Amino acid sequence: MNDWIGKRYWIVGASEGLGRAVAERLAALGVRPVLSARTEERLQDLAESLPRGADVVTVDVSDAASVKAAVEKVGEIDGIVYLAGVYWPQPAQEWNAEQVEAMFDINLTGAARVLGQVVPKFVEKGAGHIVLTGSLSGFRGLPGAIGYCASKAGIMSLAESMHADLRESGIKVQVVNPGFIRTRLTDKNDFEMPFIMDPEPAAHEYVEHMMSDNFSRSFPTVFSWVFRLSQFLPDWLYYPIFASKR
Repeated sequence: MNDWIGKRYWIVGASEGLGRAVAERLAALGVRPVLSARTEERLQDLAESLPRGADVVTVDVSDAASVKAAVEKVGEIDGIVYLAGVYWPQPAQEWNAEQVEAMFDINLTGAARVLGQVVPKFVEKGAGHIVLTGSLSGFRGLPGAIGYCASKAGIMSLAESMHADLRESGIKVQVVNPGFIRTRLTDKNDFEMPFIMDPEPAAHEYVEHMMSDNFSRSFPTVFSWVFRLSQFLPDWLYYPIFASKR
């Protein structure tokens, strides 16, 4: 645990929900967080509540210029945790182009914009820690989740590729795949959400994984088995079970 004391971790998407809880958890371990999101007021409130304070750098991950400016302000870091994300539940029959594009642009392309600035710096110094946030919904396409499932599947694949390339370089890459977490995003759902977790216990799982040497972690464990096993089901069986006709 002493290895965390004094380290600087850039937490992108730290203003609320899981991102805020992860920032609090890391700060309790002695990390000096750099907090980023679009809303400065919420970030400042969080920074003032942390035992050793934190640096605040606003960023809009959908804007390349904003990302580059933020990277300059952030400066040297030991690790980055990407938790920025948006979500609107919708089936293909009710496709909202603006919302679907935003889910890709924030959840996936936004991560690529940030990593495009950070990864070369880590490679140059031969050290760094990259943590991406996938989802149990990223293992296989689900109904009513146009945009979100695909963006999270992309994040998970991106993490796998980076891990394959960087695993012997001194740069640790990890991905965390949570299930339902009680936030403003899941408040949009009008269906039952099994094993839903509050942000604090979810952050405990998240940071515990960061402290390990394992590449991926999916939780809640029992619930994650359903999604992992679904990858092995043939199409003729998967779709009647997971995607019954609307």
